[in-house]
Amino acid sequence: MKKHTLKTFSLEELTDKHIGQRGTLKREAFEFALQLDLLGETIKKTRLKRNLTQDELGRLIGVQKAQISKLENNLKQARFDTIIKVFEALNAKIHFTVELAEQTVESD
Repeated sequence: MKKHTLKTFSLEELTDKHIGQRGTLKREAFEFALQLDLLGETIKKTRLKRNLTQDELGRLIGVQKAQISKLENNLKQARFDTIIKVFEALNAKIHFTVELAEQTVESD
């Protein structure tokens, strides 16, 4: 009986193969979409941790419940100032990192 050896791959290897290498337009678009999804998920988890409904959070920042739902599920159309208001209402500290041609600039 012949044993079959399974080859394992890292997530990075699979992403390189199926999405593209880092630095390519397709890979950058994928990474950007992933970051937006993670940000939306962070908003949702933080809201739930603070025991707030979408409606309650919306009232805190002056938007409708539907807007909070959109932020949590699809940040592609979100306004930056609305995202900032959400995190302020959730009493969450925000850190931004901007990468400029091999340099990193951080802001608190």
